[in-house]
Amino acid sequence: MERKVRVRFAPSPTGPLHIGGVRTALYNYLFAKKYGGDFILRIEDTDQTRYVAGAEDYIIESLKWCGLKFDEGVGLGGEYGPYRQSERNELGIYKKYVDQLLADGHAYYAFDTPEELEQMRERLKTAGGSSQQYDSVSRLTMKNSLTLSAEEVTRKIAAGEHYVVRVKIPSNEEVKFKDNIRGWVVVDSANLDDKVLYKSDGMPTYHMANVVDDYLMKITHVIRGEEWLPSGPLHVLLYRFLGWKDVMPEFAHLPLLLKPDGNGKLSKRDGDRLGFPVFPIEWKSPDGEVYSGYRESGYFPEAMINMLALLGWNPGTEQEIFSLQELVDAFSLDKVGKSGSKFDPEKTKWFNEHYLRAKSNEELAQLIKPVVLEHKFVNSKDEFLADVCGLMKERATFLNDIIEKSTYFFEAPKTYDAETVKKKWKEESSKIVEDLVVVFSNIEFKAATLEEAFKKYIEEKGLGFGVPMTAIRLAITGVGGGPHLFDIMEVIGKEESINRLNSGIKNINK
Repeated sequence: MERKVRVRFAPSPTGPLHIGGVRTALYNYLFAKKYGGDFILRIEDTDQTRYVAGAEDYIIESLKWCGLKFDEGVGLGGEYGPYRQSERNELGIYKKYVDQLLADGHAYYAFDTPEELEQMRERLKTAGGSSQQYDSVSRLTMKNSLTLSAEEVTRKIAAGEHYVVRVKIPSNEEVKFKDNIRGWVVVDSANLDDKVLYKSDGMPTYHMANVVDDYLMKITHVIRGEEWLPSGPLHVLLYRFLGWKDVMPEFAHLPLLLKPDGNGKLSKRDGDRLGFPVFPIEWKSPDGEVYSGYRESGYFPEAMINMLALLGWNPGTEQEIFSLQELVDAFSLDKVGKSGSKFDPEKTKWFNEHYLRAKSNEELAQLIKPVVLEHKFVNSKDEFLADVCGLMKERATFLNDIIEKSTYFFEAPKTYDAETVKKKWKEESSKIVEDLVVVFSNIEFKAATLEEAFKKYIEEKGLGFGVPMTAIRLAITGVGGGPHLFDIMEVIGKEESINRLNSGIKNINK
């Protein structure tokens, strides 16, 4: 019987969630939803020395903002909980399977001190070997249950000596597994080291907990970053050693996200250094460092998700704009590439512009309203804000641009752009504006009517278009460019427009 698709996103709470991690979560989510499966959030916190306060809450909030709703996990629960590995360890879940590996001869106790491990590496290095690792050869020269008597091992454990449990990698064996992105991966076990599975502090390592949890949670597909590819052979061996080979999940290792120039992996510190976020939401570390986030930088989650989806996955069509549901429908692992994808900050802005312009004026009005109220602008009525958004959204990349580039909608200009005044405010400009005040005061204040009256005026006076238009635009907005001027005047209204024109006559080019 075919198993129900179950995938997990399993971050460690060691800091903020990098967008590479968000992409991993996204691909897991898309795959699960494509096949009617479950998307699970598991927190892998077995390494308590690297735990960072607040990181777990940050991860959950980030996924929520991105719209990646999980079906089971931390804070939500589910049939296969708990979903925090430290809590699972308290229940003795991992120790049971470590004991099984020890009993079956697939693992052993090792009592080597850090100094002895360093001496071993130096010894191997001096001997000219290609490997300086704890493996099928070097383990026979070390202090472990393969070289010590059973009585000595029992005595050391009883005396509370520091130890770890290491996996016993078979020598000279071909380990292979099929990766859904990279094809067959084949490794000689002689190149693998005897990884630590369990520490004397009673905590499993990532490798042990990861495999046990994936088995117990009935995970069918492990979709993770390519940095975990070297761990694949060990995990395959653990499935075999524990008798779970027939229910081993399928693997898919995702390509790296690269810096914009393609020179190396996009790191956590690249964002603020290069001028764009690499975290979904702002992160404030316990030591006071602040890293910018997409949310706080004005990006829509849909834009970030759309951008991330196409960094590594190619739909095979010319389509670039995808809703989350469209991504679900189109997604497949066989369209994920093997090579890294260069991050493109400008393309990300392009996606954001699209999603901003696709929103209705009324939606945008509600989104900018808190900022308008914060600035204490006089007019914050919904209809007025919607009109402003309608005129400004084609000129904006971010929500904040609508406000920052359109303050003249909310208040009369206090200054006038010096360069425009110098170049385009002519000797006759004041008289033209005076005439137009009279013209505009006696007609219906609609954009089309205003424009018709303006054109009639300059035709009668034998004037060109440029000087009169620049003169009234400067008086109304204080700047030389912007949306259609008569639309602006209709939105701010007759009284305000006439007041600004009169003020411009007095104050421009004093």
